Amino acid sequence: MAQNFERLNIMIVDDNVSMRHLLKEILLAFGIVRIAECSDGKEALLHLKSFHADAIFADWMMEPMSGLELARTIRTESDRPYIPIIMLTGHTERHRVEEARDAGITEFLAKPISANSVYQRLQEIIQRPRSFIKAPGFAGPDRRRRPSDGADVVKRRAVDAEKKDATSSDSKPPDGAKKS
Repeated sequence: MAQNFERLNIMIVDDNVSMRHLLKEILLAFGIVRIAECSDGKEALLHLKSFHADAIFADWMMEPMSGLELARTIRTESDRPYIPIIMLTGHTERHRVEEARDAGITEFLAKPISANSVYQRLQEIIQRPRSFIKAPGFAGPDRRRRPSDGADVVKRRAVDAEKKDATSSDSKPPDGAKKS
């Protein structure tokens, strides 16, 4: 079933005009019509005062304020720190993904982008929103991915409990009993 994105307000923050245009065309194809475009993080922070963004697509490498700096500022100094931020970048090395995650990025989207990858990230932030964590040294979405229904966690714990019961009944006597 196709997701209805028509009511979303999306902000695109990228210093590359062609990338902003491509992403805007993809979003328009999804029925999103309220789209704000900014060329860097500083402009985005100013625009967020008057534009109520439901999600932000931000490029990593921009001057004078990068996408990471934008994310950190939104997470720690904004009156709306919970906005999902989707990082756009061609740099997909593991340490970069971890750095983005640690800066408070909600989702990571590697360039070159496709309509399908944009759609998947939008679905992810809507259908499986992450809990927001505010702790010393970090503010942003929970870094851990969790199953949406929790079934895997319960199942895993049940299996662990069964294994524990099986090994513990062989190795130690019930409470109050002495081992022979």
